[in-house]
Amino acid sequence: MKKTIYTLFLAFVFFSAQAAKVDTIQVFSASMNKNIKTCVIVPDNYKKSKKKFPVVYLLHGYSGNYATWVKSFKHVGEQVDKYGFIVIGVDGNFSSWYFDSPIDPSFKYETYVINELVPFVDKNYKTIANRESRAISGLSMGGHGALYLSFKHQDIFGAAGSMSGGVDFRPFPEKWDIKKRLGSITEFPENWDKNTVTNMLDLVKDNNLKLIIDCGVDDFFIDVNRQLHTKMLALKINHDYIERPGQHNIEYWENSLKFQLLFFSNYFEVQRF
Repeated sequence: MKKTIYTLFLAFVFFSAQAAKVDTIQVFSASMNKNIKTCVIVPDNYKKSKKKFPVVYLLHGYSGNYATWVKSFKHVGEQVDKYGFIVIGVDGNFSSWYFDSPIDPSFKYETYVINELVPFVDKNYKTIANRESRAISGLSMGGHGALYLSFKHQDIFGAAGSMSGGVDFRPFPEKWDIKKRLGSITEFPENWDKNTVTNMLDLVKDNNLKLIIDCGVDDFFIDVNRQLHTKMLALKINHDYIERPGQHNIEYWENSLKFQLLFFSNYFEVQRF
C-alpha cells in the first residue's frame, strides 16, 4: 500500500469578516489508487488552542468539487469561527454519488470517505475522534450522499443533514450520470433500489442519528423529500424536516447551510454534557 500523501499548500485563505483558515490538502486513496483534494476549514483559534474540535463533513452536489464550500458560500468561514468546529470539504469526483459503484471499480467513494478520509483527518488534525463529535451534510447529490453514508455508518457519524437532497433518484434515470455509477435502471433495477436513501430507512429505526432535512418548495427534488419525510414519520424516525421558499440554487443553500451548521453546533454542545 502506498503511503498516505499529505500536501499542504501554505496559502491560507482569509475570509473578509473573520480569520478562519483553509488548508487545501491531498489524501491518497488506496482503494482508488489516486490523490484526492480536500478543503479543511479550521477556526481562527485552532493553532493556539490545546483543545480538540468536532468535525462537520460537507459533500458537494453534481458537477461541484472539494472547493465548493469556500468558493460559493460567503459566510462559511464566519460560521466555523462562531461555532468552533472543523469543516471538511469532501471531493466526490463530479458525479460519484458517494457510494461504491457496483459496476465501476474506479469509483469507491464510500470506501474513500469512511476508511481513508475520516481516519486521515483524525490523524492529522486536532479532532475529537468519535461519532458524537462528527456530522455530515451536503447539497443535492451530496445531500443524498450524507444520508447514505450516515445511515450505513452510524459508528462514524452521530448527526447528518441533507440540503435539497436527491434522496430518491429513481424518478430521474437519465440525469446526473447516475446510470454510469449503477447501470441503467431497466437492466439493473436492484442497484437503484439498493442505493437510494429512501429505501434505507430500516437502518435508522433505532433513532441513533440526529437528522435534519430541508428542501425548497420550488425545487425539483421537493416531491422525493416529502415522500422521505412521510416514510420517516410512519417509521417514527426522529428528524427535523424543513420546507422553505426556494429553488435548487446557491441562494437557497447559503441560507440552508446556516440552519444546518447551527443544528450541528447544538448537537455537539449536547454531547459535551
